[in-house]
Amino acid sequence: MSFQEPESAEQGASESREPEGPEAPLLDGRSARALRTRRTISDAHLALINDGELRPSARQVTERAGVSQRTLWDNFKDMESVMAETAARQLAEQDAALVPIDAGLALAERIELYCAQRGNVLEAVAPMARAADVHRPFSPVLQRNLESNLERIRAEIERLFEPELSLLDEDRRNRITLALCTASDWANWQLLRAYLGQSAEEARRALEVSVGALLVRSCSPNVVDHEKRKSS
Repeated sequence: MSFQEPESAEQGASESREPEGPEAPLLDGRSARALRTRRTISDAHLALINDGELRPSARQVTERAGVSQRTLWDNFKDMESVMAETAARQLAEQDAALVPIDAGLALAERIELYCAQRGNVLEAVAPMARAADVHRPFSPVLQRNLESNLERIRAEIERLFEPELSLLDEDRRNRITLALCTASDWANWQLLRAYLGQSAEEARRALEVSVGALLVRSCSPNVVDHEKRKSS
């Protein structure tokens, strides 16, 4: 699950002219306070979601943040923009914490490391992902975020498993990559955890089985040769 990052106060400041003259320190101070206020509001919003409130109201957020509703609307145009910024921050923090897996490792090791990493990420973002599921039907921003996240998952799969995927013709490569994306996405994890009652460890093992079956069987030389003969 990913969320498209809205233009932040930092981005807006970097695109504007640098303040000059005696008012520069005052403007810098105001910008810093605005960033702190936005972060405080975003922190409160995320805390409510982590507590199980899937659709925090403006009143709940402002009470948790210790700010007025006027301050909230001075910094965000609506609750959708609060959701987008909170999700973008969480995604950025997750990305910063991830250590890229070496694509030169043996396949079995790459599969094991990839599934452990995906499981850790999906567990960490679960509260936000559940909240996004509630909001997404009414939020173009979150709909775009989902598309963006799926593109990110696909890019990582294609990078990490390029040695195996490169053996396939274009059509089969696309099908296998799509199947790997589906197995790795939040929707599949939620199905395992919430509806099939599996622990995080069992869900990770199920993901490992799916990813392994797709890569080991579909990309084995015998299967590749068989598929080539069928298409010729």
